[in-house]
Amino acid sequence: MSTAPRLTALDALHRSLGATMTDFAGWDMPLRYGSERDEHNAVRTKAGLFDLSHMGEITVTGPQAVELLDHALVGNISTVGNGRARYTMICQEDGGILDDLIVYRLGETEYMVVANASNAQVVLDALIARAADNGGFDAEVRDDRDAYALIAVQGPESPGILKSLTDADLDGLKYYAGLPGTVAGVPALIARTGYTGEDGFELFLKPEHAEGVWKALTEAGEGVGLIPCGLSCRDTLRLEAGMPLYGHELTTALTPFDAGLGRVVKFEKTTNEGRFVGREALEKAAERAETAPPRKLVGLIAEGRRVPRAGFSVVKDGVVIGEVTSGAPSPTLGKPIAMAYVDAAHATPGTEGVGVDIRGTHEPYEVVALPFYKRQK
Repeated sequence: MSTAPRLTALDALHRSLGATMTDFAGWDMPLRYGSERDEHNAVRTKAGLFDLSHMGEITVTGPQAVELLDHALVGNISTVGNGRARYTMICQEDGGILDDLIVYRLGETEYMVVANASNAQVVLDALIARAADNGGFDAEVRDDRDAYALIAVQGPESPGILKSLTDADLDGLKYYAGLPGTVAGVPALIARTGYTGEDGFELFLKPEHAEGVWKALTEAGEGVGLIPCGLSCRDTLRLEAGMPLYGHELTTALTPFDAGLGRVVKFEKTTNEGRFVGREALEKAAERAETAPPRKLVGLIAEGRRVPRAGFSVVKDGVVIGEVTSGAPSPTLGKPIAMAYVDAAHATPGTEGVGVDIRGTHEPYEVVALPFYKRQK
């Protein structure tokens, strides 16, 4: 029995804008409104507007909220200041990545965990289960997916656009922070994290306010080239910025150390006597990464025009040395690009003779360091 896809509060608006819709993690989401390339370039040079209401918001509150999060996640959440955010991960007992997350500290004992749409239920279930560990934590885990719509405005023009609609101090809002304010007259949590490689803001608001705020942003951005953007260009933007996507660069088969993101694992936590789910496995993974480096995540730039896709083999001298995790044409570079895990011996930028097996033909690719694109500050 197939269940009907979930609709965001902006569903009717997307359809009125002529969006091509697609099923994404059980949600009906806009893939594109017009040209993917135009949408991508708007975010790089002007501004783009995204509906991200499919993301999973989970609120953790109570006297031991931070102890629970330090136990359940690999990061050191007790060092996150009020109004700040932290990129972290939740892992299985064996160290495999269940999801990558952003945790916002909203108050003294209130945190919001934002999970990927495809893993929101898994993360929610894990947090509820882990709240009962070690005799239980004095904290409540609440599913707030229906309490929020999430709109993002991304690109160099986004600060100017948002400033015209809010009283919040955007200049004082640092990267990886969030503050309450009003946008177009309604309350919102205004965050500055982004997943495009550009400056930008995320607005967490009540679903009934989403349409009004979207229209106000559209109007405010009219003169500076703001356009609505779908999931398709979000993928090429994050790929150029070298940002991992769960299910591609991150999976339960990989630990954060295998993914080259060992820095998010904090062994020196002071809460819970330093214990957290997956600690022992992750300590071994950290040692392994030192002595026998796992495959490394690298960038690949095509010499030709053929686009590599996830799962294609990376080859050298006829031998498979890795696997593509994400690939797409890059509007900014004007060539196909890919992220791939390759054997450490062949991961150095400039390594010669590397190719991708595209339907039996070994297409030549240049190995480069990630990211492919970095904005000028």
